[in-house]
Amino acid sequence: MEESTVDQREIYRGRVVSVRIDTVQMQNGHVATREVVVHNPAVAMIPVAADGRILLVRQWRTPVGSVLLEAPAGSADDGEAPEAAVQRELQEEIGFRAGRLNRLGGFWVAPGYCTEYIHVYLCEDLIESRLPGDEDEHIEVTPLTLDEALAAIADGTIQDAKTQVGLLLYERLSRPRR
Repeated sequence: MEESTVDQREIYRGRVVSVRIDTVQMQNGHVATREVVVHNPAVAMIPVAADGRILLVRQWRTPVGSVLLEAPAGSADDGEAPEAAVQRELQEEIGFRAGRLNRLGGFWVAPGYCTEYIHVYLCEDLIESRLPGDEDEHIEVTPLTLDEALAAIADGTIQDAKTQVGLLLYERLSRPRR
């Protein structure tokens, strides 16, 4: 099933993503092309405040033309460890650092065409600490209980995959099955 890349050609380079065309040799001898969106690894956080509420964010998402309710998240800078990206993004997006981090898991966003991998972290023992946010983002913090967040997944309010994955991983950790 493995394919070997015989050629790569970048056709677009932007601030967040680049796009390349890979020519691959398949095991059966056929040659095929693959369109690949290249994106740095990213982090998504489930920050839990002292009162137990999860601090989610609302922000406009141009690709879907809507405000989404999401877990705080962002791309790692080149060479930045996921844990460092978590702390930086938390401070930029919600004004806190985590006193305690616990990696919940991770996943490929869309492995059929994209290189982005998201590391998901539980962030607890939050300490106020703000870094300037990105100039092109307007974010509103929205605290929810776990039950409210799970209900928002069920009723379609939370439509973002990284948020759904993060909340369900957190539910599994906080409410172990017997």
